[in-house]
Amino acid sequence: MILSNEDIKKHIKTGKIKVEPLSEDQIGPASIDLALDDTFYRTKPEYRNKEILLDRPNLMEVLEEFRSKEVKIKPGELLLGRTKERITLAPDICAMLEGRTRFARVGLAIHVTSRFINPGVNNRQILEIVNLSQSILVLKEGMRICQVIFHKLLSATSKPYDKFGSFAVNQ
Repeated sequence: MILSNEDIKKHIKTGKIKVEPLSEDQIGPASIDLALDDTFYRTKPEYRNKEILLDRPNLMEVLEEFRSKEVKIKPGELLLGRTKERITLAPDICAMLEGRTRFARVGLAIHVTSRFINPGVNNRQILEIVNLSQSILVLKEGMRICQVIFHKLLSATSKPYDKFGSFAVNQ
């Protein structure tokens, strides 16, 4: 079951959903808009146009972190971004990240495949930002780049991500 704006507000009041920071105008009919932070990740120069072994235990070793208020993303380029907001979910709530139509129409995708937010999560979301257009797209810190849609589980998970997750626990 997808939560409406009224359901979202109720769950925020009870603490089952936390989105910090959050302003009332970020809450839409059935989602919350999320803004882009100034923290990004890109492939280190020594790994560009080289083989990357995907079975390595720490894929983050091929990425470098950088901070910027504005980033230009070239056609076909992949860049990881991070949301300003930290999302915390109860064990009976999960969520999905989705792009915003205004950006999708110019060729900006905010996730490749990892749109699912596990129940029990407590972190900022990493976005897999890809420019599918033929133009250079400019991203700015604070842009409301995506939205999060919340789902109610039929029962609480016995494996909440903050206790059983292994990769993005401390983002």
